[in-house]
Amino acid sequence: MTPAAHTSGHRRDAELRAAARHLGRRRFLTVTGAAAALAFATNLPGMAHAAEMDAARIAEDPFTLGVASGDPLPGNVLLWTRLAPQPYAPDGGLPAERVTVQWELAHDERFRRIARRGSVTAHPEFAHSVHVEVDHLGEDRVYFYRFRTGSWISPVGRTRTAPGRGDHSSELTLAAVSCQAYHDGYYTAYKHLAGDDVDVVFHLGDYLYEYAVNAVGGARNYTDRTLPAHYNRETVTLEDYRMRYGLYKSDPDLKAAHAAHPFVVTWDDHEVENNYASGIPENDVPPEQFLLRRAAAYRAYWENQPLRRRQAPEGADAQLYRRLHWGRLAQFDILDTRQYRSDQAYGDGAHIPGPESDDPARTLTGATQERWLLDGWHSSRALWNVVPQQVTFAQRRLDLNAQAKVSMDAWDGYRASRDRILAGAAAIGIENLMVLTGDVHVGYAFDIKQDFDDPASRTVGTEIVATSISSGKDGADKPANWDTYMRANPHMKFYNGRRGYAVVTLGLEQARADFKTVSAITSPGAPIATAASFVTEVGDPGLKPV
Repeated sequence: MTPAAHTSGHRRDAELRAAARHLGRRRFLTVTGAAAALAFATNLPGMAHAAEMDAARIAEDPFTLGVASGDPLPGNVLLWTRLAPQPYAPDGGLPAERVTVQWELAHDERFRRIARRGSVTAHPEFAHSVHVEVDHLGEDRVYFYRFRTGSWISPVGRTRTAPGRGDHSSELTLAAVSCQAYHDGYYTAYKHLAGDDVDVVFHLGDYLYEYAVNAVGGARNYTDRTLPAHYNRETVTLEDYRMRYGLYKSDPDLKAAHAAHPFVVTWDDHEVENNYASGIPENDVPPEQFLLRRAAAYRAYWENQPLRRRQAPEGADAQLYRRLHWGRLAQFDILDTRQYRSDQAYGDGAHIPGPESDDPARTLTGATQERWLLDGWHSSRALWNVVPQQVTFAQRRLDLNAQAKVSMDAWDGYRASRDRILAGAAAIGIENLMVLTGDVHVGYAFDIKQDFDDPASRTVGTEIVATSISSGKDGADKPANWDTYMRANPHMKFYNGRRGYAVVTLGLEQARADFKTVSAITSPGAPIATAASFVTEVGDPGLKPV
């Protein structure tokens, strides 16, 4: 770290500590207190005081971060963009003024048949982002959308609505993606995904990393540009997180994927800080200071994602877990396994399970979210019950010892929490359970067992772990621990360490999972390949190779 960056880091820490000191700890830990602290720390003007900007004054393309859509509902979809003529600048290159943005949704790509149109205000308080919830649309339809402000027109995005709740859809194809550290390489996988025929993309976390990105973009090793020095530090403040999204979302391959498909997003840890647990930070900083950082990160996340108003944070809190349906074919219960969890046992890392990790009071989801999940299964009429979430759900023994170490950050570190979920699924009679996972920068295919320590026990579901888009750099087809993991975990049917994503097709008789990989991401342009494919049949869970 340069002396200037070191000094800047100390100054940002001092700002956070000063903001936290203005509120007592007890008040800070409330939603209202956290919101007040965030407002104080960022010194944001109230919306009523922001003047309106004449959009004709915008001299550079404000749509540098592209467009996106998300959370398709029957007859309703969410559209997103963020105005940023200078995406690397702290303010995106716009003054602290309101900007009017027009939007259009059409049946055709040339916008000859307009379905809906309107206007929305891009507020400086929310980094000039807009979130448009468009309703009164047809169910199970494809639409095209775009934005306009001043003389500028955005790229065209393609989106779709979900089928009606009672619709007997016969098929849905989804992609599962995760973990896109900008500094680890190019988003080549996204370039391929943009051209795939999928209905929806589930992003399972680590959309952004807090770590420093140097002038050449880390492993991207740019020779045609120099990134600003303010990226070469860890994100801490709201300004830091906003600028980091400006870097990530200006990537052309990520923009192409967002424009091509609606996304359903959830976060893991790096959107805030590595391996944080609820209000407990990775490093030894005061809880008030960390919650202020979490509030800034959560706000920037919402500003930069295709999320609805109900997901907007209040201070350091945001309800990101939610439920989507695809007719009678599938119910998706999207979890947040980071915001409400108990602290990792035994100081985190790899450890043999013991009384601390197996304490039945420990939870990965929090009691409220756990009840919400089980209640949703009670009322589910879907053929497939799919749980998009963050960390490895199945048991993953990390060595061949009789008492093997497991990850304290994953569900293995919260076995009582996992047992309650599986017991609830069994009691309710959930037959076609599928868990979608990210986090670990590799692709796995697991059978979910009634008793993971007994390979002959009943298989009660399947888990598809999507490898990272870029985190971990190029990777390898067979990492050094491949043989150990495959031998230690008989329910692990596949393990691959390349970058890529998973494509899952849900049908009336079976689900098929295709693991897509690229050979390299530290240089651009690698081709895509299917590393393996599996099916699991309706009423007969268990992965079979194709």
